[in-house]
Order: sequence, then structure tokens, then C-alpha cells
Amino acid sequence: MLIFIEGQDATGKDTQAEMLKDYFEFNGKSVVHYSESGTASSDPFIAAIANLNYQKDFGIDKKTRVLLYLVNRYEQWKRFAEPALKSGKVVIITRSWFSTLVYEGYGTGVSRSYIARIHKDLLPPSYFNPDKYVIFTLSDEERQKRLIAQGKRNEEFFKSKDAEFQARLNQAYVEIGKKYDVPTLDASGTPEEVFEKLKKLFQI
Repeated sequence: MLIFIEGQDATGKDTQAEMLKDYFEFNGKSVVHYSESGTASSDPFIAAIANLNYQKDFGIDKKTRVLLYLVNRYEQWKRFAEPALKSGKVVIITRSWFSTLVYEGYGTGVSRSYIARIHKDLLPPSYFNPDKYVIFTLSDEERQKRLIAQGKRNEEFFKSKDAEFQARLNQAYVEIGKKYDVPTLDASGTPEEVFEKLKKLFQI
């Protein structure tokens, strides 16, 4: 089973992914979970690329950043997701190619058709056909509160952008959900409350 959990910064994607992993493992499933951001990866190659994209502005071109995201996405898919799926495991991935479409396409102005094309050219069809998919949404006010609570992580490249930029991303996720027929889920409330909504959505 392949599951994608997508959404803007501070919507609780990783928290819910971990809770979902615990849920499946409690019910006897073997689970692999990772984030396509790569920021918390123990793999030095993946972490190094993530550092270029997320930690601060290195002045690299927008299209270069898109390509770096794609390299990390593809590498993690081949190393972690594909073998796990072949062996019958549950794979839970936080973020997806939608993140690049939103942040670089809607956010910084890179051609959305270009982003879609290079992803479709490189990644296999199975990547684009998960068993479960969800986009977490959150009001700008609540999201800002969570970002402030995260402290120094606000220094990350996209998290440091202004409120207008963040609002544009939020609307982009709503549009993408409609365009690609992916359900959105209000991520407000306690982690336990959100998890109950997630289980209901996924019918598990």
C-alpha cells in the first residue's frame, strides 16, 4: 500500500505519518516511512541535497532547485519505496511532487507544465497512483502560530517567506486538490483529533 500525505509547512504531516505508521504496525503491518524533503534523512547524499534546497538561500536558480528536488525524490523512491512496495510493505511518504508544483510553480513562478513534464518523464506510473492520498490544509493564522512555535526552523528557505507568499501556497494546494481529485483535510485540532479524521478519510 502506498500513501502520500501532502500539505503546506506546519500542517502536521510528519506527526500524522508517524501516528499512521504506529497504527499499521500495531495491526501487524510492516511499514516504511520517509519524507521527500530529505531534511531528516540519515543518508548523507539525500541530506546534502536537502540542505541546498531548504536551509538557506544559496542563490541557486529556481529551475536548478526543481531539479535537485526531483533528484532527491527519485533517489528515495528507488532506494526506499520501490523495494518496500515490492515486498508487500506499507509505504507512507510525506510530501510528493505536488510540493514542487506548489512551492516552485505557484510560489516562485517556474513553469508548472515543465515541473509536471520532468516528473512524469522520470518517475514510474506507480508513483502517481497511490492507494491513499491526502492534502492537509490549515488557516493562515493557525499555520503562523505553529511556525512561530517551531522557532529556528523558520529560518528555512520557504518558511521565511512573507505572509502573501504563504497565502498563495495555501490557495495553490486547494486548487491542486480539485484539479487532481485529491481530498483535502482540515488539519486543525489536536494530533489525536486530526488522526481520527484521517482514519475516517482513509477508511481504515
